[in-house]
Amino acid sequence: MKSNSSNKIGHVAIIMDGNSRWARQRNLKTIEGHKQGVNRLRDIVKYSAKSEITHLSVFAFSTENWKRSASDVSDLMKLFLQSIIKEVPELIENKVQLNFIGDIPRFSKSLISQINSAMKDTQAKKPNLNLNVAISYGGRWDILNAIKRMKDHKINIDKLNEDDFSNLLSTSNFPDPDLLIRTGDEIRISNFFLWQISYSELYFSKLLWPDFKLSNFKSALNKFSKRDRRFGKE
Repeated sequence: MKSNSSNKIGHVAIIMDGNSRWARQRNLKTIEGHKQGVNRLRDIVKYSAKSEITHLSVFAFSTENWKRSASDVSDLMKLFLQSIIKEVPELIENKVQLNFIGDIPRFSKSLISQINSAMKDTQAKKPNLNLNVAISYGGRWDILNAIKRMKDHKINIDKLNEDDFSNLLSTSNFPDPDLLIRTGDEIRISNFFLWQISYSELYFSKLLWPDFKLSNFKSALNKFSKRDRRFGKE
């Protein structure tokens, strides 16, 4: 979908990087870093639901993350399940609609069931915020999947335009991100929203995700508000 007005920030996307390094620096198990990361996200979701932000998208688990050790993946799956069960009541209270995007069928039946229940339970006619969680997601996977859907829908490629293609992506119901934030002192996109961030403003933080507090998030929003978004115009 097309980007929002240059003066507004409707959609923020975040690559939440640095959980594992945060844990290693403190001689803790890797999962402890991810648990602290959930706490950081909770604070930002609460704030966003009361702000002008309508969509918050977070990169929680990439297609590449399946290559991690079996124990790390298992711990993450357990944390996903626990977090969904724990957070849903507060999401409902704050009118935050939860959406999951990615190759969901790769997960266990129990986790898929909980994902579907969470999305159903948090549905709202006028949500304060759409929280879009990308799991088993990759930008290349999304684009490739969209091409496969073109074949399934028998779309005439000669008449295909950018809007048509955007509507085939897993993010078809969301506006493109206005701002992409990446933590962890890395300056790369890591296969996240490759199509969608064509005109997004980029903000890179040296902080590891568990150290990225609400004040840091507000600072990123403030810097975005001062940028001149020209979308190719002079």
